[in-house]
Amino acid sequence: MPHRSYLVGLIGSGIGPSLSPALHEREAGRQGLRLVYRPIDIDTLGVPPEAVGDLLRAARDLGFDGLNITHPCKQLVIEHLDALAPQAEALGAVNTVVFEDGRAVGHNTDVTGFAASFARGLPDAPLERVVQLGAGGAGAAVAHALLTLGAGRITVVDALPERAAALAGSLNRAFGDRRAAAAPPDRQAGLLAHADGIVHATPTGMAAHPGLPLPAELLHRGLWVAEVVYRPLVTELLRTARTLGCATLDGGGMAAFQAADAFRLFTGREPDAARMLADLTELAGAVGASN
Repeated sequence: MPHRSYLVGLIGSGIGPSLSPALHEREAGRQGLRLVYRPIDIDTLGVPPEAVGDLLRAARDLGFDGLNITHPCKQLVIEHLDALAPQAEALGAVNTVVFEDGRAVGHNTDVTGFAASFARGLPDAPLERVVQLGAGGAGAAVAHALLTLGAGRITVVDALPERAAALAGSLNRAFGDRRAAAAPPDRQAGLLAHADGIVHATPTGMAAHPGLPLPAELLHRGLWVAEVVYRPLVTELLRTARTLGCATLDGGGMAAFQAADAFRLFTGREPDAARMLADLTELAGAVGASN
């Protein structure tokens, strides 16, 4: 009996450079599956983020098996879904939609992707006091992952104080009082002096946003440093931290493991996550060389 084929896609803004199509299609090919992964870029289509509902319906009508959802549609898509997995509901964000029996079910594999990457890359890292830079969509996923892994207390720092406060509030509701707090950027120095580690979840350090997300002198050898950005794999933050002797984690693992979890949801087949991580490292390295 021949294997069925799969049609999946990615809805978001500026997604031309995404590595998701290659990650999914390579893994499918190795498993003898036919899978086509189509980027659906709202910028190219000339539609606003709010059109995600129309795009979702169109994909379902056209026979898609599922969709990945990225910035700026991860929250906006929720009202158009029939059901949410517990992780997506707790987070208030969806990055994977599976069409099952005519229903659209939302999942979030960013949380499980970061948790798997952290457990693999920094298995012995102390988690009593963690400082996180960034309270956006990636930041919410990472904070949930760290608290699930047993972090004692996370202090969220964001340029928008109300956004940091909102994330800290939702984390405390989900995980218990005093597990999370918000702080303005001008308190970073004091926080980092006594922290176990720092997680960076803002766009700073991406190819289009080079630089450091905090003053270099605030980093010290006693910190572990985890990065969400994966293009480039070695950001200025990681380069600086490694020079100081910090244990570090690049953003490649989160990107590869969230893709592996989405692949499992789309196909029902068990992906080789380590192989997908090797793919991502190769693809991101090639991109870095060509930029």
